[in-house]
Amino acid sequence: MTEISPVRLYALRLAFLIFAGGLILVKWPMLISHDASWPPFEGVTGALLGGLALMALLGLRYPLQMLPILLFEVTWKIIWGALIFLPLWQAGKVDEVTANIGVNCLFVLLFLPLIPWDYVFANFVRAPSTRWRHNKLEPAVVPASAVTPA
Repeated sequence: MTEISPVRLYALRLAFLIFAGGLILVKWPMLISHDASWPPFEGVTGALLGGLALMALLGLRYPLQMLPILLFEVTWKIIWGALIFLPLWQAGKVDEVTANIGVNCLFVLLFLPLIPWDYVFANFVRAPSTRWRHNKLEPAVVPASAVTPA
């Protein structure tokens, strides 16, 4: 397991603070005050991003455990930028709404240097995966700290 320095942990917490704070400031007021005629996909998007904001708050306390949430944010924005925005931009067909989304997606660049990439590769790429099946012949292992004396 890769050791993470306190400075890297604080950098990761900063990424979660930026992520959660931005979404809470922008999306939660819209979620709370929307009218009944809100288009369904705007509602879905708002709820998804609102939920991610709440999950990102957990990243302030548990930055390494919540790292997949931040990786999801980085991944979908890179995919959207590369497969949706870039072709539209190359064809000269970027409208105002798409341009605003593109600018908002650029904020993901702030996260890239804050993510401990060595930890990501050591624990999510190179580490052995969790087994797929339970071996019935193996006894259950109970940590000694979980056993209380009678």
